[in-house]
Amino acid sequence: MFELDKERFGEFLAVHRKKKGYTQKELAQRLFVSDKAVSKWERGAGMPDISLLIPLADILGVTVTELLEGQEMEATSGMDTNQVENLVKKALTLSEESPEQSGIRKKQHWLIFACAVIIMLLESLLLMAAKYTFEQGIDSNFFLLEVFSITFGGYFWIGIKERLPVYYDENQISAYGDGIFRMNMVGIHFNNSNWPYIVRTGRIWSVSSMVFLPVLTLAGTCLFPSVWGAAGPFVLLLLFLGGLFIPIYVVGKKYE
Repeated sequence: MFELDKERFGEFLAVHRKKKGYTQKELAQRLFVSDKAVSKWERGAGMPDISLLIPLADILGVTVTELLEGQEMEATSGMDTNQVENLVKKALTLSEESPEQSGIRKKQHWLIFACAVIIMLLESLLLMAAKYTFEQGIDSNFFLLEVFSITFGGYFWIGIKERLPVYYDENQISAYGDGIFRMNMVGIHFNNSNWPYIVRTGRIWSVSSMVFLPVLTLAGTCLFPSVWGAAGPFVLLLLFLGGLFIPIYVVGKKYE
């Protein structure tokens, strides 16, 4: 298997970063990643995404070949076809997650999402049964919110892209679109530094909505039927929207 020498890569990166006079944080800012990511690369504990190789080499003033090999090369030194082929294969192994690991992670996401849906359905059945006991029925908005929770939950857990295209790192973009899914957050610039945290927030929100909205509705219907009948829909809508956009804004700004 063709693998890059992560330790040699990290040492080469650290040496040339210091030669350029950059701190880890300053280099991270130029690449739109976190300083923890740069530290991880230099320690040999990880590798940058393949899309970062060219901008990283340009910042350090080296060639991509030198960066991948972890050593400076003479301008007159040539590389034969086999060397080039090996170098390309090494670059293609930069992903820190193997196909097997990716498959396991996707199965885990399916399992978590499916469990949340099952729990929501069971809770909804209890909620439907409660309407025959109490005078107040269940507001139709509740079921609409749960449909949205399942729809967006399926996207966040299964369909969403784990990484953004590189142009998000190169430009200040506040809108994201993927098929029918649209998200526009004024004041936040989406990039590969804050995107993993945004995705994680969306996943937590979707599961929380599916599991806890029925519980809250059931409690309100049983304990305060008259009050809940008037205020319940507004409370659910506030929690539903606020529980998604406020945390996304917070993590988006924090890790931007």
